[in-house]
Amino acid sequence: MNPKYLLFILSINLISFSLSSQDVWSPKEIMKIKSINQTDISNDGKYIAYVVREAIMKDKKSEFLSQIWVYNTGGSQSIQYTFNEKSSTSPKFSPDGKKIAFLSSRSGKNQIWIMNTLGGEAKKLTDEKKGVRSIKWSPDGNNISFLKNDDDTEEEIKSKENKTDVILVDKNFKYSHIYSYNLEEDTVTQVTSGNYSVNSFDYSPNGEKIIFSHQEDTNINTGFVNTDISVIDSDGNNLKILIDRPGRDGNPIFSRDGNKFAFISSGGKQESIGLGDVFVYDLKKNEIKKLANTFNRSSNIISWTSDDENLIISESVKTTVQLLLLPTNGDSYISWSKEKYNNGVISSVVKSKFSEKIVLCYENLNKPVEVYISETNKPSFEKLSDINNLKYPKLSKTEIISWKSYDGKEIEGILTYPKNYKKGQKYPVILQIHGGPAGVFSQRFNGRPGIYMTEYFSEKGYVTIKPNPRGSTGYGKDFRYANYKDWGYGDYEDVVSGVDKVIEMGIGDPDKQFVMGWSYGGYLTSFIVTKTDRFKAASMGAGLPNLISMVTTTDIQDYLVAHMGGEFWNDYETYEKHSAIYQIKNTKTPTQIIHGANDLRVPFTQGQEFYRALDRLGIDTEMVVYPRTPHGPREPKFLMDVSDRILTWFEKYK
Repeated sequence: MNPKYLLFILSINLISFSLSSQDVWSPKEIMKIKSINQTDISNDGKYIAYVVREAIMKDKKSEFLSQIWVYNTGGSQSIQYTFNEKSSTSPKFSPDGKKIAFLSSRSGKNQIWIMNTLGGEAKKLTDEKKGVRSIKWSPDGNNISFLKNDDDTEEEIKSKENKTDVILVDKNFKYSHIYSYNLEEDTVTQVTSGNYSVNSFDYSPNGEKIIFSHQEDTNINTGFVNTDISVIDSDGNNLKILIDRPGRDGNPIFSRDGNKFAFISSGGKQESIGLGDVFVYDLKKNEIKKLANTFNRSSNIISWTSDDENLIISESVKTTVQLLLLPTNGDSYISWSKEKYNNGVISSVVKSKFSEKIVLCYENLNKPVEVYISETNKPSFEKLSDINNLKYPKLSKTEIISWKSYDGKEIEGILTYPKNYKKGQKYPVILQIHGGPAGVFSQRFNGRPGIYMTEYFSEKGYVTIKPNPRGSTGYGKDFRYANYKDWGYGDYEDVVSGVDKVIEMGIGDPDKQFVMGWSYGGYLTSFIVTKTDRFKAASMGAGLPNLISMVTTTDIQDYLVAHMGGEFWNDYETYEKHSAIYQIKNTKTPTQIIHGANDLRVPFTQGQEFYRALDRLGIDTEMVVYPRTPHGPREPKFLMDVSDRILTWFEKYK
């Protein structure tokens, strides 16, 4: 019998990789690729700010550090504006463009800092014990509003000091509310209050009103099911509930004239799976109007156009993320970016208030993310940043393929060939499964850091297939619902038929198949090993093999209940049918289990259940637990370790 063991990683040193040449993809090389997000553009379109995030692994450090960069459209290059051993994020230009407010943890918790757009020393504005998030300037530039959780009461402070601070589960809420910092008076005032928690907010164009979405408590599960929208005077008076109905109504954004606001809604019914349509609320008529359906029925509202005749939205379209124009008169959407950029992923989009300029981030399979600027009336995509202009190793060939599943449904996936692929030669194949199930493998840069370090596996001689099975986002509402009460069955057929496709193409070796996945991908991995022994080895990351114990411990219970069609006590059969743990006796595949010790989304006990059962069955297994880790590694050294550890496990059985 092969040895089995439970491995708790109590400490980890920087991993030494022999493959560190610039010609070779390794976890260490992959971690050099930086991410860019949180863009902003001044009202006149002259200045652009964005956040660059990079891995820091010097000595004992293992963290991601973010800093702010600024580009002057009248200049020729970006300039780094913040320098500190702590992160700076969320840059927001003042209405006149002369100052930048941002968040930084350099003094402990995230606080609001401010500096001149032309540069200089930053000044701290707030000193909130709970920290600050989601900052937004008032239109007149006199205030910076933000969200923060309620402070501890005197009684709560005393209880902590006396070691009597008992926790009442789902009772000790710290609600999130809107606060406002006045720059002239150097004071903070609370705008909203009460037994509800604010999620997002927006100023009216004249600054007199603030519209906001909210939920009845702070639980993430509540936000999946029900959120409402209210409006309040910017001084905190005259609260008025505008939308109070079942389901989710959120992310309100005022029109340019202030007479309407757009929002995302489930349409007055609970929609726990995550879909939502775009609506417009007419404040003068008190009328709600649903706009035309979008491709995926899951949009992100960016802005109104200057004439208020269209909404600029972003949305997943198969393996891409596109910009769309959605007419407010009810006409069908227009694929704004498709003509020029019909592949890749567009993100972090912001429109300037007084110009037609749009700033965004763009990447595709072969190009790392950078910042671009365009015009709303003409997709031009002028590249502004050069953050990832480094000599990285040659990329493997990657392409989008499709195949038919067992019921004729067309499935797409991203296929990456081995680094030095030779036609006619067959290679070991890795099936990688995404989380969600409302996730998607998109056309992001193939060499970017992540749990799925595809180029590293390619470098080692593996072909990888990353399918988007039924339930994935990006393929419309029907496809999204196609795995309703069907986890582990139709989606199983979708992913394994993708492996069959790779084998039929003459690329994959039918005798050397491997499978891995994280979260829902981990779930499906656990299910796969109970249904077939075709895979030589498997790696289950943050998987959920027992849906009954999962639904009673996860922080998103209603999300799971929505997919299973009801509560488990009313339908044990469905939950058991779709739980790998109840079919584990069929398992023959050596299975590695990886989990974060602080995972609330998929509790650590889910991985432990599967590990203990496999061990008792005599199946070769190991369990790797990362300390301080929630639902996926957040520390660079851990992130590097995951891919290397998975590869070591696969090599053992190759």
